[in-house]
Amino acid sequence: MSVASLRRAARESVSGLPREFWWLWTSTLVNRLGAFVATFMTLYLTLERGYSASFVGLVVALHGLGGVVSSLVAGVLTDRLGRRPTLMAAQASTAFSVALLGFMEHPAAIAAVALLVGMTSNASRPAVQAMMADIVRPQDRVRAFALNYWAINLGFAVSATVAGFVAEYSYLAGFLGEAALTLVCAVLVYVKLPESRPERTAAEKAGAGPEVGLGTVLRDGRFMGVVGLSFLISLIFMQGSFGLPLAMGAAGFSTADYGLVIGVNGLLIVLLQIPVTRFIEHRDPQKLLVISALLAGYGFGLTAFGGSVWSLALTVCVWTLAEIVNSPTQMGLVARLSPLHGRGRYQGMYTMSWAVASLVAPLMAGFAIEHFGAAWLWGSTAFLGTLAAAGYWLLMRGLPAGGPGEAGPGEGGSAEAGGSAGTVEPTALVAPAAPAEPDVVADLRPKAASGS
Repeated sequence: MSVASLRRAARESVSGLPREFWWLWTSTLVNRLGAFVATFMTLYLTLERGYSASFVGLVVALHGLGGVVSSLVAGVLTDRLGRRPTLMAAQASTAFSVALLGFMEHPAAIAAVALLVGMTSNASRPAVQAMMADIVRPQDRVRAFALNYWAINLGFAVSATVAGFVAEYSYLAGFLGEAALTLVCAVLVYVKLPESRPERTAAEKAGAGPEVGLGTVLRDGRFMGVVGLSFLISLIFMQGSFGLPLAMGAAGFSTADYGLVIGVNGLLIVLLQIPVTRFIEHRDPQKLLVISALLAGYGFGLTAFGGSVWSLALTVCVWTLAEIVNSPTQMGLVARLSPLHGRGRYQGMYTMSWAVASLVAPLMAGFAIEHFGAAWLWGSTAFLGTLAAAGYWLLMRGLPAGGPGEAGPGEGGSAEAGGSAGTVEPTALVAPAAPAEPDVVADLRPKAASGS
């Protein structure tokens, strides 16, 4: 491929998205550049503080539990207060709680603040994802979510490397560094991002039914099916962080071996997320989700046959491709199924599926490996992948060519987000016969895509 072709491909990958989205993308990147606590919590508590493995497990579980609780609360606040105030409050409180954690000495205080960090750090995700759905045109959402996911992994790859050196010098410096970068994110949101929550028109208020509540979300059978499938997929992908290091350690591999193998995941996402998304963004989402579920399940399943670092690295290539395809496609489906005035609650419920999986996945890995052996764990991931693939196929049969969340910028949007008349092509998740949608405003034209 020529240099000119590469430039054209890059330009097309980042064109057509609102500049507000780019500030949100920048906030995500900065946030992940400071991801210290999630990466080094275990090492900090064991090596620096000298706590037992059982206490560390308790602290990590409390951190995850905080994320479960805050997902739903933040989703409600995102709809009631707005995306911008929820996001600023979440990031400011995360900065405070992360800094506070670095100074805690008593075990009970560490556990309590870890719970608080889990709550505050996860609270921004429903607001970020709802804001993306608000400001990005439906046909650009898969690409946008993919770019944001790329930013998450790029930021994490850099932060994991830099934070390792910082931790050798001072763990407290790592905590304070994350707090400072998270506070920068809050400032970016305050200065550069207007509120995007769609406001009801007078006609909508006059003829509106009951407000969208959590009960509405729970009664939405198709959406809750997506949440359940997201939980299954999350259980599979999280074995890269929990099951894989346990299994490799039991098989006699070193921590350096694990670092080399799991590093393939981040490297491939950084290199392939954008070109793969360009290839898949206008393809049938049902097929993409089915294929990605199978690749994820059987990619991890192949780990049972990995007897060397390089063979294990090849299995990582398989399930990383599944991750690259599944993440933006599934988030696009969630945005499509979310009603315009209930995106926060819907995104909160979706975020909770990942938070719950983060609690269950380590228990699943530890129990399976300790009582049955690693081969049973990898066999179970293949089964879960097959189950998820069948679920996606059944769930998306007969899915209407459109959805409650298909109103893009300019339709039901806030005055700040703006809107103008016009038409656009159908979304990537909509069949070609879908009705055209209003275009975004002319000045909202620059691209990328989960969670801060």
